Amino acid sequence: MSRRTPAAVGLAVLGLAMAGCTSTAPVDTGAGGPITVAAADDACDVSTAEAPAGTISFDITNGGSKVTEFYLYATGGRIMGEVENIGPGLSRQLIVEVPEGGAYETVCKPGMVGDGIRSAFTVTGSAERSVDTDTRLAEATAGYARYVNSQVEALVPKTQEFVDAVKAGDVEGAKALYPVARTYWERIEPVAESFGDIDPRIDGRDDGEPGVEFTGFHRLERDLWQDGLQPDSSSIADRLMADITELAGRVPSVELTPLALANGAKELLDEVATGKITGEEDRYSHTDLWDFRANIDGSQGAIAALRPVIDERDPELGPLLDERFAAVDALLENYRDGDGFVLYTALTPDDVKAMTEAVDALGEPVSQVAGVVSS
Repeated sequence: MSRRTPAAVGLAVLGLAMAGCTSTAPVDTGAGGPITVAAADDACDVSTAEAPAGTISFDITNGGSKVTEFYLYATGGRIMGEVENIGPGLSRQLIVEVPEGGAYETVCKPGMVGDGIRSAFTVTGSAERSVDTDTRLAEATAGYARYVNSQVEALVPKTQEFVDAVKAGDVEGAKALYPVARTYWERIEPVAESFGDIDPRIDGRDDGEPGVEFTGFHRLERDLWQDGLQPDSSSIADRLMADITELAGRVPSVELTPLALANGAKELLDEVATGKITGEEDRYSHTDLWDFRANIDGSQGAIAALRPVIDERDPELGPLLDERFAAVDALLENYRDGDGFVLYTALTPDDVKAMTEAVDALGEPVSQVAGVVSS
């Protein structure tokens, strides 16, 4: 899901948001503890404007009246890490791995729109990458990279089938293929969103940032389910295919870190909580539960890659993760309809409540993984 400009997109490649309140203690980065951020509707006060290279932790508290986000940007608008959906009065933690010194920016985005409140931030010195000093972490990132590549290899041909159906005017065929093609996208959304210029084109919504053209999956969703195919639907479909092909060509160059995996797993759960459970994501087709299932799959894939590290450093956390993932899996099976799922419109308030509780319960142990990985 993308509602932001290309300069403000989902997850970073080298360090990702740890969204969601957690019960874990703040992570000491070895540089005097976490950096505090006091966010408000008109302020973003960071306790220091400098930190040494390595693992950097931010504790963000929203003292304003609007939901906010916090980012660490590198030169050129590259996102090093982000945490989203920080409600009024809530606190969240962001842990990022920044091995290279240089000029960065901290950004708060009250209301989760616009360029935000920006301040210069300097990272000094340099640090070894965790994957260069820990074999298990290197194996984890390599394993997850293989998972991502497998999903991309399926995403490209399935999107081509969807595009072909749209261009042929086969509305029912395109409708059937829409949630299937999106499954592969949603499983790797943390990596896909790291390409800021591609994500809004593929997954932007019609209530996105002003001035950003509405294209991609959701534009075609609206055409198929609400407006009918339009004169430019074929060209929109061609553009979607070109963007997916470009994504596939760029994914092999992604430099993953263990924190990217850990926080990406939590980010996918946040996607479920803020977009899928609410019915906001697929508002025309109501195929949100397909995306829900795919986000859980992607989160499981990241955790599975890190499991040897988790078991070694926190033996009690792994079984709890298994238990909570199994509970969400069992719950989703209640809404199966053939090879897919019932439409969101078939859910009752009690159904939505049960899903919310299950995802919240899973999010608590998943949110601990970044701290374990960085310990």
